[in-house]
Amino acid sequence: METNINVSTEFITLGQLLKEVGIIDTGGMAKWFLSEHEVFLNNELENRRGKKLYNGDVILIPSHGTFRIVTDS
Repeated sequence: METNINVSTEFITLGQLLKEVGIIDTGGMAKWFLSEHEVFLNNELENRRGKKLYNGDVILIPSHGTFRIVTDS
């Protein structure tokens, strides 16, 4: 099941997304999480915590679910 993530800015970073959905507790945990788990952005493997996610991007984290970025505009 896909979960929509509403953001009020143009983009959100992958690290911010992980924190927003409760996968990690602090931003500092993002680098560790991405080194230990596969994360796919639009069906491509992604491991940069600062990667900008824009409206319509789909993030798949096999152990946690699928998320779609939706901007409030």
